[in-house]
Amino acid sequence: MPGITSYGAYIPLHRLGRSELHRAWGGIGMLGMSVPGEKAIASYDEDSITMAVEAILDCMRGTDPRTIDGLFFASTTHPYSEKQSSAFIAAVADLRREIKVADFGGSLSAGTAAMSCALDAIKAGSAQRIIVAAADTRLGAPSGLMEQSYGDGGAAFIMGDEDVIASVEAVYSICDEFSGVWRASTDTFVRSWEDRMVLDTGYSAIIADAISGAMSRCNLKPGDFAKAVYYSPLDVRAHTRLARTLGFDPAQVQDPMFMTVGNTGTALAMMMLVAALEEAKAGDKILFASYGNGADALVLEVTGAIEKARDRRGIKAHLESKTMLTNYEKYLRWRGLIPMEAAQRPELTPTSLSALRRDRKEILPLYGVKCRKCGSAQYRPPASAGGRTPSRICVMCQAKDEFEDYKFADKRAKIFNFTHDLLATTPDPPATNLIIDFEGGGRGMFDMTDRDPDAVEVGMPVEMTFRKLFFDRGIHNYYWKARPIRVKEA
Repeated sequence: MPGITSYGAYIPLHRLGRSELHRAWGGIGMLGMSVPGEKAIASYDEDSITMAVEAILDCMRGTDPRTIDGLFFASTTHPYSEKQSSAFIAAVADLRREIKVADFGGSLSAGTAAMSCALDAIKAGSAQRIIVAAADTRLGAPSGLMEQSYGDGGAAFIMGDEDVIASVEAVYSICDEFSGVWRASTDTFVRSWEDRMVLDTGYSAIIADAISGAMSRCNLKPGDFAKAVYYSPLDVRAHTRLARTLGFDPAQVQDPMFMTVGNTGTALAMMMLVAALEEAKAGDKILFASYGNGADALVLEVTGAIEKARDRRGIKAHLESKTMLTNYEKYLRWRGLIPMEAAQRPELTPTSLSALRRDRKEILPLYGVKCRKCGSAQYRPPASAGGRTPSRICVMCQAKDEFEDYKFADKRAKIFNFTHDLLATTPDPPATNLIIDFEGGGRGMFDMTDRDPDAVEVGMPVEMTFRKLFFDRGIHNYYWKARPIRVKEA
């Protein structure tokens, strides 16, 4: 029976304490109260695409990219209104061209909709393994409860019918045209209607119908499940009340991570499922449901193969790795909600789509070359990334036209040299530029992110991470950066 064959997740390094938001606004618009806990904050160079890439790479540990037949990406914060995020992400993840890709959006249940479509494709025989990812960076208006509650993150699953770690026993879906929370194409911030209607007429009634329908279809009762994993609204008390209404014991209900991460929108239910799978054992039944313009509920059964997926960073390792933002003003800069003075330097050269197309292999999956004669790995940034056109001559042995492709994105490195630029305008000053030496050979120059400037030193181990560079004339520019190793591997 098809189901989940692997999982992965991503939580940004940075957290913002909700007490800092309360301090900044003095309780204005927050009912005079400070909501406890903290929320995960995407860095200034992160968005739904970069977080999806992180979750997918975590999910694909030990998986040959050539065995993937499709990639479905769900988000309500796609960077483009007309340009497919999933095709872009597939290129970064180094997947084959002959695959299915699709974007899902418009609803917080887009992630489970994508999972259902992937399962249908696998059952129909048109694909064997499909990656489903979700990520969101939603904005709540400053000083409001949404701003306090929303967090950022992503999750990913590989769906397939071989080496299944959690089989999908049933899927039950309902649709409902209910406008409780919405955002128009012209809106920057999410809007919401009156709480009682949003929770009672919407969430509590609709998701309960889906969960009850899934249990009835499988002839199961609440006590048969090891875990109940279902989307939580901003008011987490409604999440707890729903458990009592349905008959679940509080110990069965998966933590919605409100205190540590916040509401991550489309990714929330999937991130909660990753957390549940990290603790699951063979034979466990899991009730999994998401909500948005209706609801999807899935019944999962964990298999013995779950033990093969324990080496993911997932939720647990990312929760343990964090840095606190010390002030609300930095958050505003990172979100582009306050203007900054432009650098007193020449403007950037206009983005060339032709150059981005030509250099896509070096920019997106971060390929360089390796000499067949002497075995030396070499990375030469393309001109569109500030480098030069790759030569045909090996810099070590001078062999001509003896190169083969060599991927650097999955290689760790050490800092050979660095500089902090105090004059560059950046949302996270100073700008840190590195020359790094990759394990296995190769040297390159990259920006550094997620770092403490005072802790950067020669010889420091780093890993690569895919990030935003800048936005120019409607084009989002991305490239790889180096960061301190986020999680120390066992």
